[in-house]
Amino acid sequence: MNKQLKIFTNGFIKENPLLVLNIGLCSSLGVTTSVFNGLGMGMGMTFVLLMSEIVISIFRKFIPSAIRLPVFITIIAAFTTIVQLVLQAFVTPLYDALGVFLPLIVVNCIIMGRVEAFASKNNPSDSILDALGMGIGYTLVLVFISLIRELLGSGSITIWTGISFSLIPEDYRIGIFNSAPGGFLVFGFLAALVTAIKQAQAKRGK
Repeated sequence: MNKQLKIFTNGFIKENPLLVLNIGLCSSLGVTTSVFNGLGMGMGMTFVLLMSEIVISIFRKFIPSAIRLPVFITIIAAFTTIVQLVLQAFVTPLYDALGVFLPLIVVNCIIMGRVEAFASKNNPSDSILDALGMGIGYTLVLVFISLIRELLGSGSITIWTGISFSLIPEDYRIGIFNSAPGGFLVFGFLAALVTAIKQAQAKRGK
């Protein structure tokens, strides 16, 4: 049980793909201008990561080492296409908002890194826990960055297409948070916070 819990929670802080491993940063800065976008991207990534890890873990012993990367990419691309088609058909505003970052899930370092480092070497049950933990950790960071950027930059919070709550008057909004520098700024503060938490935990463990 302790092993499974450790695998599941690794992605929250200890090995968070964005704040600790610093991979998959393009999407974290490109789509986090609203909570709706951040949550949608996180859920899409989690689905692709989960399904890819399950399939690759099940067939890991049958995939020749020499062609494992092309096989991994093909599997990831298949599930990414499913996400694209579903969003395009049922959540068109989100599909349009994510733009190029949606098909780029195929080559996202988080997914490629986890299927190569974990799913290809572990059983399906552990791979499911790893995918869920990494996906949840990734999604939480995206939503938090989106929340700060949208609230300070636009003065509102968008939880679904057409459903937005205006909380800060226009005169008090900080426009820079709607641009790339604002994304880097929020990300930097969060990364520093996680580093401080890890250092504090390390000191308590001594």
